[in-house]
Amino acid sequence: MSTFQAPKGTYDLLPPVSATYLAVREAISAPLRTSGYGYVETPGFENVELFARGVGESTDIVTKEMYAFETKGGDRLALRPEGTASVLRAALEANLHKQGNLPVKLWYSGSYYRYERPQKGRYRHFSQVGAEAIGAEDPALDAELIILADQAYRSLGLRNFRILLNSLGDKECRPVYREALQGFLRGLDLDEETRRRVDINPLRVLDDKRADVQKQLVGAPLLRDHLCDACKAYHSEVRELLTAAGVVFEDDEKLVRGLDYYTRTTFEFVHDGLGSQSAVGGGGRYDGLSEMIGGPALPSVGWALGVDRTVLALEAEGVALDLPATTGVFAVPIGEEARRRLFGLVTELRRAGVATDFAYGGRGLKAAMKAANRSGARYALVLGERDLADGVAQLKDMESGEQEPVELDGLVEKLTSRLA
Repeated sequence: MSTFQAPKGTYDLLPPVSATYLAVREAISAPLRTSGYGYVETPGFENVELFARGVGESTDIVTKEMYAFETKGGDRLALRPEGTASVLRAALEANLHKQGNLPVKLWYSGSYYRYERPQKGRYRHFSQVGAEAIGAEDPALDAELIILADQAYRSLGLRNFRILLNSLGDKECRPVYREALQGFLRGLDLDEETRRRVDINPLRVLDDKRADVQKQLVGAPLLRDHLCDACKAYHSEVRELLTAAGVVFEDDEKLVRGLDYYTRTTFEFVHDGLGSQSAVGGGGRYDGLSEMIGGPALPSVGWALGVDRTVLALEAEGVALDLPATTGVFAVPIGEEARRRLFGLVTELRRAGVATDFAYGGRGLKAAMKAANRSGARYALVLGERDLADGVAQLKDMESGEQEPVELDGLVEKLTSRLA
C-alpha cells in the first residue's frame, strides 16, 4: 500500500465512477455550447484580493474557507473557491468586453477549493461547471441561463429538483431594505460573530442555516416589500419568461446565496434527496462585480452547478446514465507473428473510431480472455498462428458466446459496421 493518501476532505476520481462524472460535465455544458457560450479556463489560484473584493470579506468563504498562501516572491494568492470572479477577471484582462459583441458568453469546468468540515456532498476539493454572460442587463439573459441549467438536468434524467428564485434588488432599493433589516436583526439574541455580520452584510444572516437563528428570523422584513419599481418590473419579466418556457420555479424571499456580489435575480437548484447539503447549484446577477475588481460597469449574470452533488442527486433518484462502452473490441494474440499483425489491426480499428483494447504482457489465452471479459468489450478478436496462415481471425461475441472466423482483409470495415 502507498505511504501517501489523498488529503482529508478530497477524493480521487477513478474508473468506472469517473465515467459518470465526465458524462455529467458533458450534459451540463452541452446546452451552453449550442447557445453561444465559449469555453474559458483560468488558473487554479488567483490574487487573494480578487476573492476578498468580489466574493465579499464578510462571507464564510473568504473569512474561514479560503486556502490562502504567500509565494516565495511575496505574492498573496488563494486557491480559487469559486469561478465567477476568476472568469470575469480573465475577460477583463483580455478586453473581451471591448470587441463589440456583448454579452460575452463563457462557460467553464474545473476544480475549486474550500476549507470546510468534510461530509457527504461537501468536500474541500470539488468540481463545477459554470456559465457567465458578461456585459448586458436583460431579463431574457437571466431566464436563458436558468432554462439552460434546467435543460441540462432534465437531459440527465433528473426530475426531483426544485428551482428557488428571488430578487435582491439593486443599489437604489437595497440600501433601504438593508437599513430596515439591520434594525430588526439588532433586536435579536445573536452571537458576536453574527452581530458583526449584521453590520457588514445583514442579508447574509438570512442565509444562516442554524435553527435557533432561523426561528428568530420569523417576521423579518422582506426584500420584496422594498424593491423599487424597476427591480419589480425586471423580476416580473424573468418570472414570466421562465413560465412561458415551461420552467417551474418557487419564489423564496429569504434566498440570498453565499456570495456578496449578487444583485437582482438570484436562484438556486436544490434536490431534497441530498439531506442538509441540498443545493446542487445556483447563481444570479452580479451587476457591480466588475467595478468591485477594478473594471468598468458590466452588468452580468451566471451560475455554477456542482458536478459532485449532481452525481449524488442522480444516485438519490436511482438514475443510471447510459454510458458508452469503454471497449468495443478486445484483441487477443497467440504467438509473436500474430501479435505484430493484430496490433496493426488494433491501430486501424482505433483510427476508424472503434474503441479497442489489446492483451498486453504476453499473457496466455485463458488469462487474456478473462481480461477481455472484464473489459466489458462486445467482441473478442483472437488471432493465432494457424488463423494467420488462413488469413482469418476468430471473432467471439462476448454476450452470446458465439464465435466465427472473419477474414483479415475487410475486418476493420466489418467490425466498424457491426458496432455502429
